[in-house]
Amino acid sequence: MTLENNRYLLSGGVDPLALADKYELPLYVYDSAVMERQYQRITKAFDVKRLKINYACKALNNINILKLFKDMGAGLDTVSIQEVMVGLKAGFAPQHIIYTPNCVSLEEIEMAVERGVRINIDNISILEQFGQAHPDVPVCIRINPHIMAGGNAKTSVGHIDSKFGISIHQMPLVRRLVEATNIKVEGIHMHTGSDILEADVFLMGAEILLNIAKDYKFLDYIDFGSGFKVPYKEGDIETDIEELGAKISTRFNAFCEEYGKDITLMFEPGKFLVSEAGYFLVPVNVIKQTTSTIFAGVDSGLNHLIRPMFYNSYHRITNISNPLGKSRFYTVVGYICETDTFGVNRQISEIHEGDVLCFHNAGAYCFTMSSNYNSRYRPAEVLVHQGKDYLIRQRETLDDILRNQVEVEFLQAMPVEQ
Repeated sequence: MTLENNRYLLSGGVDPLALADKYELPLYVYDSAVMERQYQRITKAFDVKRLKINYACKALNNINILKLFKDMGAGLDTVSIQEVMVGLKAGFAPQHIIYTPNCVSLEEIEMAVERGVRINIDNISILEQFGQAHPDVPVCIRINPHIMAGGNAKTSVGHIDSKFGISIHQMPLVRRLVEATNIKVEGIHMHTGSDILEADVFLMGAEILLNIAKDYKFLDYIDFGSGFKVPYKEGDIETDIEELGAKISTRFNAFCEEYGKDITLMFEPGKFLVSEAGYFLVPVNVIKQTTSTIFAGVDSGLNHLIRPMFYNSYHRITNISNPLGKSRFYTVVGYICETDTFGVNRQISEIHEGDVLCFHNAGAYCFTMSSNYNSRYRPAEVLVHQGKDYLIRQRETLDDILRNQVEVEFLQAMPVEQ
């Protein structure tokens, strides 16, 4: 979103305020041009013979977004059988979907097997059961490299106490299980966390992963996960994907030469591809001044955007109704019967009741984590693509709230005789 002639505009000159009038508020808006920019950026950063970028659809799972990435050439990273089924419905070929669940039943994994997708296993118990039941089905093994990385303890998933992956210290047991069941290991995988800034963290994990990969002779791919940091503030730092690409490519190409064949280098970005493409537009209900604070109360809450409350994450907030107004300090809060604070003491162009605020970086883990808390409706989603706007999810109604509830006719209690 750029500021031109006192108006904020999306790609193709689309005015977000016009979208607000057309589709009503609150409203999620996604700009496909940003997604395409990010996809091209990551694919150009790596100089290897075989590269596959699998979009982590848990970040933003609207089927239209999945179709966009399929058309760009991406595969799909999924974490549930439901995501697998949506990915297949979006048109992804099964071999271009990797299924990486955590703490699910063997029955769910077998549902994925039936659909022909790639299977990634992250614990020894399931590996043993799966190897006995399906020795002819190739698998990927998720490694826990024991690396503490990422911008938040809740999204750091590669440390020693994490529930994700098989510990590097258990690799001898894994090798024995593989030999005993004769299962084919086609991939090795790791994912250490989110918002990782330093390329050296990836290189550290790469050395661990590549050292383990030497023990498996029939690999088709190695999946380095993702977790690249994106900018949340103006002038914010981010992962230098070009530097990372150069360093990883050099090391990976050397490994392939040593291994004796070219295998696929995989990454599974979600936030990197869609975070900056998303905008959440909300109207201001009330300006409330207390003895110490000016609150801007908006027509939304943690039911629509929980990341600031759940992760203490930062989302830049701009007043797109008054772009050049005098800056004042506001604490932006929601309408939920909880302390749902989006931002404290933010410098924002002067806000009036009825103005439209924009929360930036609303493409990843925003709508997908929304809920009906307080019986509130989830908002509509709109995609801006090549200068046109498309409604890709309708706003919910009371029918949606009540759809799966079952009203019961209770029997009247018989009066007790005295």
